[in-house]
Amino acid sequence: MPNRRPVVRHGHVGRPRALHSLIEPRALLEMALLPASLPLLAEAPRGDGHPVLLMPGFMADEKSLIALKLFLQRKGYDVHTWGLGRNLGFRSKHASALPQKIRYLHHVTGRKVSLVGWSLGGVFSLYGAQNTLDCVRSIITLGSPVSVDAAGSQSPPTVRALYRLVSHRLGPAAHVMQPRAKTLREQHRLAIPTSCLYSLGDGVVPPQEATIDGDPTLHENIRVPGSHLGLGFNGIVLAIVADRLAQPEGAWQPFAPKGLLARVWRATAGRGEPGLPSAA
Repeated sequence: MPNRRPVVRHGHVGRPRALHSLIEPRALLEMALLPASLPLLAEAPRGDGHPVLLMPGFMADEKSLIALKLFLQRKGYDVHTWGLGRNLGFRSKHASALPQKIRYLHHVTGRKVSLVGWSLGGVFSLYGAQNTLDCVRSIITLGSPVSVDAAGSQSPPTVRALYRLVSHRLGPAAHVMQPRAKTLREQHRLAIPTSCLYSLGDGVVPPQEATIDGDPTLHENIRVPGSHLGLGFNGIVLAIVADRLAQPEGAWQPFAPKGLLARVWRATAGRGEPGLPSAA
């Protein structure tokens, strides 16, 4: 087996670029352009029918996951959303409800569950997996703050202020999970295949927080083009998610795109980035 490069976090320092934060509404354009990705999505591999649990980002609910849900269902997966309503940050009910949901899906299907989390939903994915290791097949995060430095979050001040406002209004119980989540993101990585998708154009979560250090036989960081708010409607992201979910259980391999996905990905995000997969 050839030597693989270590998986390391992106070297960006500080907040997302101010311009990227300012033009986050371009996500609406990305949504409108999703039909142009149909040839790319049609070529994406079909799944083996195992259960996939989707988790929304902060202040979003299951409706934000509609593109991911419909696409993955059409690819043959047994797709579910988390069922906890709008994501208002870490709350005490998540400490038991999310692991219970994962165990339930594993029990009724007899198969391990893949977790896909967008933004803060990716942190929920890591937390759920940590508490149900024997039930989880793989983890995919989309622009999620999965790494934390000692200096704290480098997301824009307005984003941090909104999180504090919403969480404080929910009372002290809203923060029960926060120390646990921070500890989770600072610990060693789970021995579960984990793919962290991130964008240098993300105006909410900077790339060093959306990427991880890890074992190249289990973990990877995949750069994608686009905004933070448009990740769940981004055709390249959807195609990569399908590619990652299609990895055989117990035989996971790092991202090595082929065909149309390889050409599109390398033209938009995969060229000249240190640590990314070599040409297929």
